[in-house]
Amino acid sequence: MCWQDHLVCYLPGTLALGTRNGLPTHHLELAKRLLRTCFEMYRRMPTGLSPEIVYFNQAPGASEDIIVKAADTHNLLRPETVESLVYLYRLTGNKTYREWGWRIFQSFEKYTRLPEGYSSINNVKNPGNPNYRNKMESFFLAETLKYFFLLFSDDRDLLPFDKFIFNTEAHVLPILGVHR
Repeated sequence: MCWQDHLVCYLPGTLALGTRNGLPTHHLELAKRLLRTCFEMYRRMPTGLSPEIVYFNQAPGASEDIIVKAADTHNLLRPETVESLVYLYRLTGNKTYREWGWRIFQSFEKYTRLPEGYSSINNVKNPGNPNYRNKMESFFLAETLKYFFLLFSDDRDLLPFDKFIFNTEAHVLPILGVHR
């Protein structure tokens, strides 16, 4: 059985950015398809939040093509899908990516926000009791919310990709030799 963890969801953005910098255009189509899979990891869960890992049911005639094992139902507030939504939206202008991001953001607000902050949850399949972990990783503030800000900004040129790059922790770095 094939599987995919949420961390893979950075790849659509990387592929899309690569096509802007000389990679073959078919990489953009691959990026779009992979990002759709990442979004489905969210959309198909009752909370609208992605589990850490999904398995793809490739059995002929199977009613469900995404399976989530009990040990993988947690959501750690990861940024990878939102990061890719930013890249695909900015590079294609397709508003669907913003709409997907808004749905994900609303789910974070509904199921992970607490009076004192946000919490990762243990069970994305149980909207009645997502079982808060009472833990918010620093990447939620440093990356996930930053990418939401960029996705929803009306200024698509805010931190333009031809002048700035984001490292793996979403810290903004100027591209050397590029004049602002």
